[in-house]
Amino acid sequence: MRNLYLLGLLLAATAAPALAQAPAPGPLAPLTVDKIMRDPAQWLGTSPSNVYWGEDGRHIYFSWNPTKDRRDSLYQVAPTGTVAPRKVPQREQRTLPASSGTYDNKYTRKVYERDGDIYLLDLKTQKTRRVTNTAERETNPDFARLDKLVSYVRTQNLYTWDPATGETTQRTDFRKGTKPASTTPTDKAERYLRAQQLALFDVVRLRDQDRQARERQQKTLARLRPKAIYLGLQTVDNLQLSPDGRYVTYTLGLEATATKVAIVPSFVTASGFTEDISSRPKVGAPQTAYELGIYDIARDTTFVLGYAELKGLDEQPAYRKEYQLPAKAPLPADSAKAAAAIKTKKKTAELRRVQPFGPYWSEDGQRAFLVMRTADNKDRWIVGLDPATQKIKLLDRQHDDAWVNGPGIGYGAGNVGWLPDNRRVWFQSEETSYSHLYTVDASTGQKQALTSGKFEIQSAQLSRDRQTWYLIANATHPGEQHFYHLPLNGGKLQQITTKPGAHEVTVSPDGRTLAVRYSYTNKPWELFVMDNKAGAKMRQLTHSTTPEFESYAWRDPEIITIKARDGADVYARLYRPAQPVAQGPAVIFVHGAGYLQNAHKWWSTYFREYMFHNLLVDKGYTVLDIDYRGSAGYGRDVRTGIYRYMGGKDLTDQVDGAKLLTDKYGVSPQRLGIYGGSYGGFITLMAMFTQPDVFKAGAALRSVTDWAHYNHGYTDNILNEPYNDSIAYARSSPIYHAAGLKGALLMCHGMVDTNVHFQDIVRLSQRLIELKKENWELAVYPVEDHGFIEPSSWTDEYKRILKLFETNLKPAGEKGGVGQ
Repeated sequence: MRNLYLLGLLLAATAAPALAQAPAPGPLAPLTVDKIMRDPAQWLGTSPSNVYWGEDGRHIYFSWNPTKDRRDSLYQVAPTGTVAPRKVPQREQRTLPASSGTYDNKYTRKVYERDGDIYLLDLKTQKTRRVTNTAERETNPDFARLDKLVSYVRTQNLYTWDPATGETTQRTDFRKGTKPASTTPTDKAERYLRAQQLALFDVVRLRDQDRQARERQQKTLARLRPKAIYLGLQTVDNLQLSPDGRYVTYTLGLEATATKVAIVPSFVTASGFTEDISSRPKVGAPQTAYELGIYDIARDTTFVLGYAELKGLDEQPAYRKEYQLPAKAPLPADSAKAAAAIKTKKKTAELRRVQPFGPYWSEDGQRAFLVMRTADNKDRWIVGLDPATQKIKLLDRQHDDAWVNGPGIGYGAGNVGWLPDNRRVWFQSEETSYSHLYTVDASTGQKQALTSGKFEIQSAQLSRDRQTWYLIANATHPGEQHFYHLPLNGGKLQQITTKPGAHEVTVSPDGRTLAVRYSYTNKPWELFVMDNKAGAKMRQLTHSTTPEFESYAWRDPEIITIKARDGADVYARLYRPAQPVAQGPAVIFVHGAGYLQNAHKWWSTYFREYMFHNLLVDKGYTVLDIDYRGSAGYGRDVRTGIYRYMGGKDLTDQVDGAKLLTDKYGVSPQRLGIYGGSYGGFITLMAMFTQPDVFKAGAALRSVTDWAHYNHGYTDNILNEPYNDSIAYARSSPIYHAAGLKGALLMCHGMVDTNVHFQDIVRLSQRLIELKKENWELAVYPVEDHGFIEPSSWTDEYKRILKLFETNLKPAGEKGGVGQ
């Protein structure tokens, strides 16, 4: 019977349509959804990525897939470009140093991890020494004791290895659980019984004396070993040995217990049974609490760093004032002592939680600093640290009533370090509303801005000789990214790259040559090489696009600015037909991710949408792709423009864009559509629910429908916690506004979405049912997560989007086939 069953399955499978992608359906032009939503590796080409230099500077390595395999492979090419790139065989890859790792201060050695073991590379001889060879995993390799030692972590403990002697030393002894209870009697009755036993029985007395002798010997030996530190329920991370070898610093984390995690069921599985995926908690769930621990080896004791004196730590977020009750009557004048006690108690009770990052030691080992951030991300401090006294000294505070972030800042320590004088700390800050490079003197507190202007420093690093800054910035245009030089102590920016678009630059070990990953709006990323000097010519090393892709004249959309209703300039990409029809249709695309830029001059991560926009223009649509409020690339005010109201300025930017289309570009106000995925899907829902007279049709893909059900890390920054700022959640969540739906709405969602859960769209569907709305439909994708993978899913989704617009935005005589 079993054989007959398997034979039936085989016959059914052979009768079913093949799952493999079908060959290209004819020439690329005219565009169709079937053509542009195929596996891009098979017809568009795969761009080089993960670019890095070999340590000897003779080759550039990168991931690439010109042979249309299932996965990218490692390739190498000489910077001369005289020989074509070649695939690096697996056997040869195993002999190469890891692309990541840590260099010593003089760039003479590199330490790195591979397959759980630690290796030390001599950059002059290119010889590698294996530091560890164990079944356990060693991680976090670094240099210690002013580059004399190599440090690493094994089973949550810090070890060092001496290259001169080969000696390995365990520096910490962290242990799970609590310290064992003492065997020494504690109460009078126990002490009496012990004395009685020792007096009565010689055997007991002699054995006890032997035990005490052994314990004394063990204590003597223990002085040569690290102190046993019991973690209880905490975890330990970021272990560092101070340059003088006296202190070990570490980060303690106490994870929140009993936090409920959302379960995502997967229905289409190999087992034939529904399988549950454990995803994440929801916003507002308790978060891990962090502390900085200091182990003083000389004193054989540990401390937890206190930071109650941090300026502003007791300040409560500004939005809380909206929820405050009327102030109580003041205390009588003669109650000064009671008032002081109440004030002190309040200050202690309302200190916000802080997460420490670091410490970061100067090259000479004489100074250290920490970066500290509040859990609500509204404050970031840079403080000097004295581990001997456990004292901190404020060097810089960045506060934002919304949340602290931006290029080079992020949600962690950010881009920070010491200058070569071992006196000044450098960092990035949005102090002027744009992320720029600063220094602060650790002794005097004097601060200096090294860059300034209405543009952002996207990334910053010092050259190996520590005399020049290497910067990526959008100084020429918000939609371009160029490579710059800047003198160590500031001065004039020197632009090195010149072609319009974006440049991702990796500098060769000797600093003379640049490996550049470059792209333009309608040209996918390719690898180039150039001399590290202004005016040098870029030489192309790879060619990744296929003849089929190149057979179509992909558009170079115009970058325009929209004057928003509050006076802000909002950037957008505009796609127009060569011969626009008066009162024609238009579609507005809303990019996802929130803090992301898409109205730029390089090849977009939304390349499928870019190609779809070309298809729409071929069909007579005007397309507008807006970098709405909340987008990246334009500074702090744009970044935080959505604080406490998602669906506010970010949506009115779409409405203002729609007005520009009708006022300036001849689009019919009755033929406007909108679509987007993730955050773009959220905005589409808000547009269809709260601006129903502006947009006739909308496609909301993998949309957030209720921010109280999204994750904590993203949502808490923008809307705070739902139980503390319910107003922000109510006005920002589409599910509360669904009654306003008038136009045609398409919703598409993956059923195994572990980012925006399928539950989101199910809850909204029930809400629409109860509201008796009929002009909506939901398409589900049983095997897709948040970002679709299968070409069949992409094709189905975009055929539905095209059908939605063709049906609702065009008169009957203008409509074309859905797949056309």
